[in-house]
Amino acid sequence: MKLAIKGIIPPMVTPLLENKELDLVGLKNLLEHLINGGVHGIFILGTTGEGPSLSYAVRKQLVSETCRIVNKKVPVLVGITDTSFDGTLEIANHAKKVGADALVVAPPYYFPIAQEEMGDYLESLVPMLTLPFMLYNMPSCTKLHLSIEVVRRAKELGAIGIKDSSGDLSYLYMLIEEFKSDPAFSIIAGTELYLPETIMYGGHGSVAGGANFFPRLFVDLYEAAMAQNLEKVKLLRDKVIKVHQTIYEVGEYPSRHIKGTKAALMAMGICQDHNAEPLDRFTEEQRNRIKKYIAQFNYRNEYKTIH
Repeated sequence: MKLAIKGIIPPMVTPLLENKELDLVGLKNLLEHLINGGVHGIFILGTTGEGPSLSYAVRKQLVSETCRIVNKKVPVLVGITDTSFDGTLEIANHAKKVGADALVVAPPYYFPIAQEEMGDYLESLVPMLTLPFMLYNMPSCTKLHLSIEVVRRAKELGAIGIKDSSGDLSYLYMLIEEFKSDPAFSIIAGTELYLPETIMYGGHGSVAGGANFFPRLFVDLYEAAMAQNLEKVKLLRDKVIKVHQTIYEVGEYPSRHIKGTKAALMAMGICQDHNAEPLDRFTEEQRNRIKKYIAQFNYRNEYKTIH
């Protein structure tokens, strides 16, 4: 099966109620907001989606409901990374059953493992997967910065691409150079500020966290980069930089990006801002700051009708 992974694929937050159950109304609102914003795919149960912090029941419900609501308008990618091999397969099999399009695999994230052990892990896991898969390089959360050799090995096993969230631009360029002979192997930047460079050097898109609340901004930036419209790229990237200097700078802990994203969505009336433990929502003062920043952007989610 050939599946084109390209463009803007938001790492969707998981809307939760105060009791930590799935917020079904918020989920519907959010998915409509993203699709109306022109995104090219949806990635659920990733880092921004707090995947590892959710119960298996909530993960499965999220996958089921997302696939039902999206209804094949765009590809749905499901993160299956877990400390448990059986847990990984449980989510993978459920994703297949309810109509997801692809799986996303990062290294198991508790025990430190070597590159060779990651390669062996893929050798064991991949034959048991029933959907296309892509790799996810997230060394800040997994302790392992995937080597080019491991990525090459994954591609030989059938990987359709890699999402790189290392923040290492030189590594991103190495990936693009290494796999440029196969345009079907997608190189996707997890660092949203690298989107223009990714596209202009031959990559394929971005899993941009900010696209949760401003999807059209990132879609426009992607399209400007594809057209090599440098003037428009600069204008739009300046807006992305402003997001980083405002919404992402509220709070003092590393978790502020996830909390800020959910607080932004709440300020926009899309979903609530509850988090799964160990994270908690922002304080009222912090939420008010986010609300003020959102208002300053005067954002309009203009889109082409795709229903």
